[in-house]
Amino acid sequence: MSSSTSARTARRRRTLRVAAAALIAAAGLSLTACSGSDDTGAKPAATAGSSDTGSSPGAKGSDGAKGSDGAKGSDGKVDTKAGAADEAASPDRTETLADGSTARIHKLGDLRYRLEIVNDGDVLATLEANERDAGLDANGMYVVITAGGEVHSWMGGEHQGPGTFKLAGGWTAKVTKVGELRYRAQIIGHGGSVDGTLEANQHDAGLDANGVYIVLSAGGVISAHE
Repeated sequence: MSSSTSARTARRRRTLRVAAAALIAAAGLSLTACSGSDDTGAKPAATAGSSDTGSSPGAKGSDGAKGSDGAKGSDGKVDTKAGAADEAASPDRTETLADGSTARIHKLGDLRYRLEIVNDGDVLATLEANERDAGLDANGMYVVITAGGEVHSWMGGEHQGPGTFKLAGGWTAKVTKVGELRYRAQIIGHGGSVDGTLEANQHDAGLDANGVYIVLSAGGVISAHE
């Protein structure tokens, strides 16, 4: 073999080796890219401008709460006042009290009534009779509501306890101080027997004594009216 032929053969072998090396390198890069995507398995996070953001059903608002499912009115808007009627239910009846204010009477159940004293639309006091009579000293106006829902109010006739006092209807009340803002009144009949007891323990108490209405306040004031 001539020297020129040997030189050409050597160049061809170097060219083949370089091409083979390039193919091997390219194959290695391809395998590395595939194995990297299989190993992590993690998906890229959605960007702020993603068209999917907030488009799923039940998406939450800025406060994290889901949209309201409240009933809609005829204009398509959600009625935010739903249930307000329950909170401000109409009374079963109203009566005018001794000082000109209004009593709103709600029947809550058998032998259970709530009385609201209202003046100029404002509820000034609430009184509830639950299977027993209840009474209130409303700044010199006395109110009794019975377990049957009857209401009686009057002004005046006060006695400041402790002490023993003659009441309307021939009753006598023996008022004693039991503790701080706590008074007891024994209601004594014509024969000298104790026919009833009122306990005012940090709130006023009231009683219907056979048509004579009696209030004992937590401050020891007692008044009666028939």
